[in-house]
Amino acid sequence: MSDSKSIIRQWKLLRLLADARQGYTVRELQQEFSVSIETVRRDLNDLKQAGFQVHDSTGYRGVKRWRVDGFEDGFTFNVAELLSIYVGRQFLEPLAGTLFWDGHQKAFSKIRGALGEQAVTYLKKLAACLHATSVGASDYSKRGQMIDALMVAIEDRRVSLIVYQSDQATEPVEQEVYPQGFVFHRGSLYLIAWSSRRSEIRTYKMDRIDDVHSTNLKATVPQKFNLADWLEHSFGVFQSGSGQLQTIRIRFARDVARYVKESRWHKSQKLSQQKDGSLIAEFRLSDTQEIKRWIMSFGPNATALEPAELVEEISADLAAMQQAYEKEAAQWHRFPQSTNMMFPGFTSAR
Repeated sequence: MSDSKSIIRQWKLLRLLADARQGYTVRELQQEFSVSIETVRRDLNDLKQAGFQVHDSTGYRGVKRWRVDGFEDGFTFNVAELLSIYVGRQFLEPLAGTLFWDGHQKAFSKIRGALGEQAVTYLKKLAACLHATSVGASDYSKRGQMIDALMVAIEDRRVSLIVYQSDQATEPVEQEVYPQGFVFHRGSLYLIAWSSRRSEIRTYKMDRIDDVHSTNLKATVPQKFNLADWLEHSFGVFQSGSGQLQTIRIRFARDVARYVKESRWHKSQKLSQQKDGSLIAEFRLSDTQEIKRWIMSFGPNATALEPAELVEEISADLAAMQQAYEKEAAQWHRFPQSTNMMFPGFTSAR
């Protein structure tokens, strides 16, 4: 099992041992995580090698129990550091419902207790000066069990059955998937998994997964898969089936050129400042789905130059939008007259 997958189990093991007063035996840990004795011993050793204070103690009848100590002796925070950690809490709220959130909550509770109520009241005033927007952010506070089940499936390379309703489907459908990893993108969590029905890697938005059923079936992906490599040529979390790279060129008007230059949108980006103040941006991507939405979010200040297929798609979308707005505007032009008929004596402001 790769380090990236076993680290999830070791994180859970670390949390369990940190909360233990008397510790756990190797047999208890083996039953807790449904793995072999050898795997438990290897995880304990890995945590030791990583610098955690993992140790065993011999108790009644010579039974050895394992636990982990904190870093109190050589790892302390001063008041300013505690304040900084506590104020930064709001930026971790998108993790609510994931296996990491419980640890954060306990840490913040301890910090709050150490600081006292007066300091916490002060922090609330300080936090008001720093705000994290949550427009469009998902809430996973009620999906913790499903996320944990998928995390275990990723770690143990097991088949999962998910009940999923895509944005184009009229009702949820049960699907067999081989979970490969999670990606947190623009306030939402996405599951990347092999779909046995589609015979390809697919992206599933966690918000649309209604239920998860774990199985003991071993999951295998036909080809070698690496999540980081798979996302390398994506503008977010989606990929086309072909995976063929194409060049996307966009002209940004002078009014937004500086804003575009201030951020690194993709590792492949090439930005060329023009004499008239506009900006030409070039990307090498395997899919245009997400970058199309990004381009259109700039309105008239962004124009796709190539590929031709992308230009045609945006042109068609804009034509459809114009038709929809013209229809809506026509309704508003008729609205004052109908209002006057319904309410005699009422005069619309012009």
